[in-house]
Amino acid sequence: MIRALTGLSTRNPWKVIAAWAVLGILLTLLGQALVHRVTQSQSGDFLPAEYDSAAALRVAEERFGTKPDANAVTVLVARTDGKPLTATDHDRIGAIADRLGHRRVEMPEPKDGDPAFLSEDYSQTPRVAPALVAPDRTFELLTAQLTGNSSDPRMHDFYRAFRDQVKDEFAEAGMRTGFAGGLADLVDTTEAEETTATVVGLVMVGLIVLINILVFRSVAAALVPLLAVSVVGGAAAGTVVGTALLTGIELDASTPSMINVVLVGIGVDYFLFLLFRFREELRLRPDRPARAVAAEVGARTGTAITSAALTIVAAFATLGVATFGQFRVLGPAIAVSVLVMLLAALTLMPALLAVTGRGMFWPSRALGREPRPGTAARVGDLVARRPAALVLACVALLGALSAGLAGIRMDFGQTGGAHDTPAAATSAEIARALPAGVSDPATVYITADDGRTLTAQALDALPTALAKVDGVGRVGETVLADDRTAARIDLYLTVDSQTQQARDLVSGPVRDAVAAHTPTGAKAHVGGTAAIFADVSTAVDHDLKIVFPVAAALIALILLVLLRSLPAPVVLMAAVGLGFAATLGASALFFQHLLDEPGVNFVLPLVLFLFVVALGTDYNILIGDRIREEMARPGPARAAVARAVRHTAPAIATAGVVLAASFGSLAVNAAPSTQQIGFATAIGIVLSAFVLSIVLVPALAALLGRGIWWPFRPRRSRDAGHPAGPAAAHPRHDSVSVR
Repeated sequence: MIRALTGLSTRNPWKVIAAWAVLGILLTLLGQALVHRVTQSQSGDFLPAEYDSAAALRVAEERFGTKPDANAVTVLVARTDGKPLTATDHDRIGAIADRLGHRRVEMPEPKDGDPAFLSEDYSQTPRVAPALVAPDRTFELLTAQLTGNSSDPRMHDFYRAFRDQVKDEFAEAGMRTGFAGGLADLVDTTEAEETTATVVGLVMVGLIVLINILVFRSVAAALVPLLAVSVVGGAAAGTVVGTALLTGIELDASTPSMINVVLVGIGVDYFLFLLFRFREELRLRPDRPARAVAAEVGARTGTAITSAALTIVAAFATLGVATFGQFRVLGPAIAVSVLVMLLAALTLMPALLAVTGRGMFWPSRALGREPRPGTAARVGDLVARRPAALVLACVALLGALSAGLAGIRMDFGQTGGAHDTPAAATSAEIARALPAGVSDPATVYITADDGRTLTAQALDALPTALAKVDGVGRVGETVLADDRTAARIDLYLTVDSQTQQARDLVSGPVRDAVAAHTPTGAKAHVGGTAAIFADVSTAVDHDLKIVFPVAAALIALILLVLLRSLPAPVVLMAAVGLGFAATLGASALFFQHLLDEPGVNFVLPLVLFLFVVALGTDYNILIGDRIREEMARPGPARAAVARAVRHTAPAIATAGVVLAASFGSLAVNAAPSTQQIGFATAIGIVLSAFVLSIVLVPALAALLGRGIWWPFRPRRSRDAGHPAGPAAAHPRHDSVSVR
């Protein structure tokens, strides 16, 4: 199958390239235009229905008309001279709020180049109403409800139009305004980091190009992989978006960016594996047509690439069994994307090699000479001479990093970052005068059984009890639904709603008070940000206990089939398991202990497990398969390990640096969760490439000898895995040889 695909591609390279170019560009454009129609950022909507906060969301939508994509914006209004508001000022603010609540805000025209017919029209009449007055009367707060996908840049444009309209209205009355809330903070943060994101993206691309130029001494070998991967990545993202649109599945807002980072990393890796082997074969067979060499390289390297890709697919596909919807959608989406990249690795990439031929490495003269043994050869010799010492050193290093797991805490904070934005300044001003949770209250929803009506008097005991809970700063008035079969009570906590204290408060004392004082014949549910993430924490803990063993079992099965050995998969899985523990421990040491943050982001353990285990296993597959090939040749097992490291280490090292740089670019993002994912994944990939695959696994193989391949030990053959000829007698240090 693999040989048939690569053979077809290298026989018709221009047709394959043209097909990928057309399909890739089309899917990229459609994906970019439609992605925000299939994404949503409300974490509560990803919770299973049986969770308390999910039930609260349903009551809010069904009984109080709250829309799933409603965004609450808090508007601060104060006098420009800083004096306390007067009764006249309050009347004026109320009148302006009433006008704003009856005025339709039109959607701004799309920016140049954006297809208007594909853009979402968020034109609407916002719901604006007075909310609270500061105790010292220095400001009054209004609440505004804007409906739309908060991750959509077009929604950001609409928010800016609304914000400008509000500013102008109050400026005419001699008052200043400030804006806070999730949407306001997101828009301000996006604006603040726009330049940084652009610079980081350019630096990442430049770094990948520079690395490839230094390795191959060729501009084409540096640029062609990046261009090809960009086209394929766009096609993969468009495929995921189109599938979600057709099936009605909603993606998490972070999924498209995660797909892009994953595909750039692994796509460049796969291309590097092909390029290293292509260069090796061109050196060995200088008279053979490049197209024939490309076909052979695609077929031989394609087996390892397929196994590596299927490892990632299997790992992420296990997320389909998760209960938390954000995981359940993310896993299959990345799995589908990786399959698209695998198809490109077996078709587009060999076709590009067939077309460019030896020109891929111009102007380098490396094809005409045999490279001298370098660092990889010295490392291979060291591994063969001192395997026990290196195993102990690697285990000591990874064990020391794993010590960071002691006392590790999960952080569910969703704040936008450390930017000094107008929204952050407004939130700080509000927090100085009112309870910290005033702009994002927890809410208790009460529903009557059998359609009976409720009265505020019948519910008096509940708000009274809630007011006595330590940590509840203020209890709002009881608001009845139009049909009086449901009621809502807002709770303004004394701590920020996105902190661990808030989650502990609502999941403990608040829910206990609600359970004890809900009237007979009624049901009550606690909702709001703190309650949602308290339930998300429970769901994540449940999913980790399921996903980890299932993913590990699938990866082990793939290794068993590929390596045809019982000890080898155990060695590889033990190595990547230790690498995962070390990476997560290092992340906890850095973020939780060194930077004194609340903990590591709640998705980090799962993301690290999938990426570090899956991608780490990819590199181990490459080195393991080469070790098996070399052990099929006559001679001591340790000499075979030394040759395997010498041949494979440069490709693994280059691929590891490229992939780490790709993920590391996320570490400068303003969002703390994205920073942690970028930093931790980059560290994990570096450990996987340079510690596990280049040192630890080969050292263990040197200690175990050919027994690592029991019961199907490789048959000894004088020229196994090496073509005949003078060059074959001199193992090279810069090639990847896999079957």
